[in-house]
Amino acid sequence: MKSSSLSSAEKFDTSRANEYGRQSRIALAGYDACQDLAACMLAATLGNVGSAKILVVGAGGTAQEIIAMAKLEPGWRFTAVDPSEPMLEAAKQQLVANNVLERTAMHLGHVEDLVANGSYDAATLIGVLHHLDGDEAKSKILRSIQARLKPGAPLIVAGNQYAYASQPLLLAAWGQRWRQHGASPEEVTVKLGKILQGADPPHSEAAVQKLLNDAGFGSATRFFSSLFWSAWLTCKTA
Repeated sequence: MKSSSLSSAEKFDTSRANEYGRQSRIALAGYDACQDLAACMLAATLGNVGSAKILVVGAGGTAQEIIAMAKLEPGWRFTAVDPSEPMLEAAKQQLVANNVLERTAMHLGHVEDLVANGSYDAATLIGVLHHLDGDEAKSKILRSIQARLKPGAPLIVAGNQYAYASQPLLLAAWGQRWRQHGASPEEVTVKLGKILQGADPPHSEAAVQKLLNDAGFGSATRFFSSLFWSAWLTCKTA
């Protein structure tokens, strides 16, 4: 299923940024648990390093991955990257509210804008891949992240998988999730229509693994799953 022709930055305009936190927590049952576990997985992989530089790609909106990591590891510092100004501003507000902004460099733009000097100890790419249209765009962002990581550095990848229409039961359950939170049958129909037209997720876990391998990452360990959503940890191979 093809995504819309809008770029990821255009899709995440001011109106979407303003509702992102609530919408994400409905669409993804366990949103905060996934972010917390991502922080735990990185901390477990890096060990007791004290300080670390973390690249957070697609950080706009809630900045919850940064907040979770910062709470767990007071010595970590972050570079937050997002191409959408409204989403990055929303993230900044959350970082201010949680006293993490002073540990975070905010970058409006793309990963490839950053110097590719292999200086980051770890990275996250959460809720991004399924918004990129086609394998070429997905591979590009993964290769860009790989070039900025130290050898062996871990990467958290999380997002939707499967062609949505290929999983009718999961799609129906997703609709019930919205109904559970007060959406009318008509609103559920509209939301599912947007889902079917608005993203291009990898079609399987094997497809995610191939994208990672082709970009220079090793075998991925899945540590979270919720309907279409899964989260994995992998590491740069060299």
